[in-house]
Amino acid sequence: MENKISKPACEHKIRAIHDVMYLIGGKWKISIIACLCYGNKRYSDILNEVEGISGKMLSRELKELEMNKMIERTILNTKPVGVEYSLTELGNSLKSVIDILADWGIAYREERKILEEQVELS
Repeated sequence: MENKISKPACEHKIRAIHDVMYLIGGKWKISIIACLCYGNKRYSDILNEVEGISGKMLSRELKELEMNKMIERTILNTKPVGVEYSLTELGNSLKSVIDILADWGIAYREERKILEEQVELS
């Protein structure tokens, strides 16, 4: 059976995906957003929770996410002065996408584990 999606509709979707990948693509942005889905975090909290990211890379990614209105940076009235990051309304709208990606990743890991066990048994 032939797919009935028109070429312009497909091109429209692909352009939209390119836009999304521009905003949240790369190795770290989705992980940072996922981290902030569980609440506001300080820089050091994000650095500890996003395994493998360097401080320099985290700073750069946070600046880009803030510039693209995905997160916001709040200066706390503490001594020493602290900074906290949170999702904006736009960033928060990705929670359901993050949940779907995480569920898919969990299912993939389970499937891969089963396949690896079958290979070991044969």
